[in-house]
Amino acid sequence: MLPWNIALIAPEIALCICGILVLLAECVVARRHGWVAPAIAALGLVVFIAISARLAMRPAPSELSESIAVDGLAVFFKVAFGVTLLLVIMSSVHYFRHIPVGRGELYGLLLLITIGLSFLAASTDLVMIYMCLELVSIGSYVLAGYLKTDARSNEAALKYFLFGAVCSAVMLYGLSLLYGVSGSTNILEIREALVGAPRAISLVALCMVLVGFGFKISMVPFHAWAPDVYEGAPTPVTAFFSVAPKIAGFAVLIRVLQSGIPDALTTNWVGILSVLCAATMTVGNLGALRQTNIKRMLAYSSIAHAGYMLIGVVAFRTENVALAPLLYYVLAYIFMNLGAFGVAIVVGEATGTDEIPGWAGLARRAPALAGMMAVFLLSLTGIPPLAGFVGKLYLFLAAIGDEQLWWLAVVAIANSVVSLYYYANVLKQMYFAPAGQTESVPQPLVPSAGIGVCCAMTVLLGILPARFLDVIAASTEIIR
Repeated sequence: MLPWNIALIAPEIALCICGILVLLAECVVARRHGWVAPAIAALGLVVFIAISARLAMRPAPSELSESIAVDGLAVFFKVAFGVTLLLVIMSSVHYFRHIPVGRGELYGLLLLITIGLSFLAASTDLVMIYMCLELVSIGSYVLAGYLKTDARSNEAALKYFLFGAVCSAVMLYGLSLLYGVSGSTNILEIREALVGAPRAISLVALCMVLVGFGFKISMVPFHAWAPDVYEGAPTPVTAFFSVAPKIAGFAVLIRVLQSGIPDALTTNWVGILSVLCAATMTVGNLGALRQTNIKRMLAYSSIAHAGYMLIGVVAFRTENVALAPLLYYVLAYIFMNLGAFGVAIVVGEATGTDEIPGWAGLARRAPALAGMMAVFLLSLTGIPPLAGFVGKLYLFLAAIGDEQLWWLAVVAIANSVVSLYYYANVLKQMYFAPAGQTESVPQPLVPSAGIGVCCAMTVLLGILPARFLDVIAASTEIIR
């Protein structure tokens, strides 16, 4: 008999089986029927989401072999990853229709990466954290270079790999320092051991670990890879990069800081992250101002939003006062960002360019598509009554409620005002610039359905926040 409850990893087992089936389908029927691989992947994700949601009904949090936590935080991110990948698959079906072979490998790899993300969000052991990060990173390098005949895709993969390898090495050294001073790889045991450890070594180790996590969430100064990789990678893959690995980085960052770092070091890491939070918001928004490519603009936008989410991390401290607002913002970010990328995929295919001037007159060529893009952009800006506004409001209030972090709220509000400029530039092109073409923009059924879901959720999260916060409140439980 196994020494642990295998039901705790049932979602990952289901997803692994689905990934194998997708690869087998590629060998047998997918070359003649391209819809088979994404259909199997989507079905597997529905099962993954259902099983993960069922884990939330457990009466108490559990641990698997002292390496995997099954608590409210882990379950929330499992469901978030499943929803994210399901929406990405919906947006990619039409995009990859002309690729004769290899679609099964694409969807299989996405599923396997999602397994790594799921385990990463639940990891309570340094070895497990590193293994999951590497699984996600190596798969992501391959996805970035998926279009082998495209020079930009190859360049994106190479830049991603080089930057990721360096950050991974620095993080591994930091993890080894934590093991050296504590004698354990379990973050709960490390927390106790660090109480009597030399503070200088502990802070150096923490800073090195933050390099790896900062790379995943595109935190300044580890953000330089994002614009080039986002631009060169296939757009559905870029959409996946902009959400899934980023929110996984926040999941493991929360768990390590709250469960693995003693209260004596809280002031130190809060001070470090506060400065990086302000820098991330500012660099992201200022970088987006001069972009003319929609994918690069959204890349810098995602960097800025990483800064907003970091407010929730630093305001969390030793209490969970800011965790619910952070999880709410994560949920809002999933839908408004994937929705924006979904529109970018459809428009890019129709116009043959990702340049923002190519969006000129979109409101006349595809009114529904332009309207939904307007909702996403206004939400990303933080205009009421949309999800982005409510999410920012909760995070800013959490910062204002802390007498040492009120200045972060001021910086964030100023950055939100700056972001209006480059989001409004896209709106100007869609609604006021003369159209270079007059024919209607084709709107494929499956991608359009995914965009519609994102738009509906962006609005619902904004007008009914209390309903979602009630559900999120159950996800603030962390094993400590």
